[in-house]
Amino acid sequence: QVQLVESGGGLVQAGGSLRLSCAASGRTLSGYAMGWFRQAPGKEREGVSCIRGSDASAYYPDSVKGRFTISSDNAKNTVYLQINNLKPEDTAVYYCAAEYWVYVRSTCPPTDFASWGQGTQVTGSS
Repeated sequence: QVQLVESGGGLVQAGGSLRLSCAASGRTLSGYAMGWFRQAPGKEREGVSCIRGSDASAYYPDSVKGRFTISSDNAKNTVYLQINNLKPEDTAVYYCAAEYWVYVRSTCPPTDFASWGQGTQVTGSS
């Protein structure tokens, strides 16, 4: 199983930018689908970005489309989430997750992922 560690969270003013990192160990990320998810207090965990393999198109829900970008650096075995034009409603704990891409559906529901990081807090201030 792959181990994941997120970093890069923090407090950002509305309209600002942030880049989250997810460093993987134990397995190379080649062949994995990688997803970013978030969970705000009292709310269910929701997906904010996902890519099912290096040649696949990324998936974004409408709530973040145009503001969030997922990318990867295979040499560093790391996946990133660039957040631009951050809004107060983006405040949540952000998690990355990994699973073999063949087991992950196109909309990347969190239930399709087996390996999870510990999360990093992102807070958008108004």
